[in-house]
Amino acid sequence: MTLLGKKGARGATFLLVATIVASCGLPRSGPGKQEIFNGSVQKNGDAYIVSVDNRVTRATSAQPALGFSQEFLNAGLSVADVIKPGDTLGLTIWENVDDGLLASAETGTSNLDEVQVDSAGMIFVPYAGRIRAAGNTPEALRQIITSKLDSQTPDPQVIVRRLAGNGSTVSLVGAVSAQGVYPIERPTRTLSNMLAAAGGVAIEPEIAQVSVIRGNMTSKVWFEDLFTHPSFDIALRGGDRILVEEDERSFTVLGATGGQARVAFQTQTISAIEAIAQVGGLNSNLADPTGVFVFRTESSNIANDVLQRSDLHGEQRMAYVLDLTEPTGMFDARDFIIRDKDTIYVTEAPFVTWNKTISALTGSLASANAIASAAGSN
Repeated sequence: MTLLGKKGARGATFLLVATIVASCGLPRSGPGKQEIFNGSVQKNGDAYIVSVDNRVTRATSAQPALGFSQEFLNAGLSVADVIKPGDTLGLTIWENVDDGLLASAETGTSNLDEVQVDSAGMIFVPYAGRIRAAGNTPEALRQIITSKLDSQTPDPQVIVRRLAGNGSTVSLVGAVSAQGVYPIERPTRTLSNMLAAAGGVAIEPEIAQVSVIRGNMTSKVWFEDLFTHPSFDIALRGGDRILVEEDERSFTVLGATGGQARVAFQTQTISAIEAIAQVGGLNSNLADPTGVFVFRTESSNIANDVLQRSDLHGEQRMAYVLDLTEPTGMFDARDFIIRDKDTIYVTEAPFVTWNKTISALTGSLASANAIASAAGSN
């Protein structure tokens, strides 16, 4: 009776532990491959599950394009040398006498900095009076000032420079080496040249985006596209605001990978295989290479194209599955483009769940045997 009681106690304990382990959720990084498939629309779920192949890769390859609108592209180069009301000028005057009208005796020169062109387009120069500056180039204004001073001081030499002002300037802010307000001059009439005047971008060129705000219009381009697409190197206008900022797109990687993180884009485009590589690749002890999923919300146009339908309307939840063990699996992962806010999830291999179950059983049974032995000895 006592012996039967010991066996009965151990058997009952084994059945109890097995039942508990089977009914309780084991620790894991997320749902398994089959659980995801069970949540598909085909099984009354809320997401379409699609195996990635060449056709799907092509249908999902579209990326939101950056580029200037026609209003920006059609704007011609401004006549940068023409002075306008609001401009600020710098004048330097040399006189060929020891005791000049304006020049100091030590240097023979006079610097008139920040001479403001008023709303009527006029400036005031001592001994030359009020002079119309607006509508003239710096060279034409130099000749006018020289002729007015020539009758009062022998052979005056004049230099006129356009400085920062309200008439023809742009502001540069964000990730540039030298933020500030810059005049539009002949060498800086285009966007790339103005950025160069500000010291260039202060972030990696591959992820730099340049926005130009003109009145109530705003357009954005990739910095590198200014050089690969010459038409994007647009002409600037007075009052333009230029903002340089880092690409804010990101994706999330979860599951059986070398790391789980929110990852910022480091290039304009990134493939699924590159995205996984950025977090250390698949975890060789855990990952199921047949269950690499990319979750995203697609527009109805792309969803209809992917599913070869025409009846879907509005945004659709999509789960794209990559099987890296297929003959073309690596090529599909290399060509499948990751987009902003995508979630990449790698499922655990089935044997991992099995090992966890066995470990839980053997660990629990060891404790149960100890308890049963103690109970039987009493």
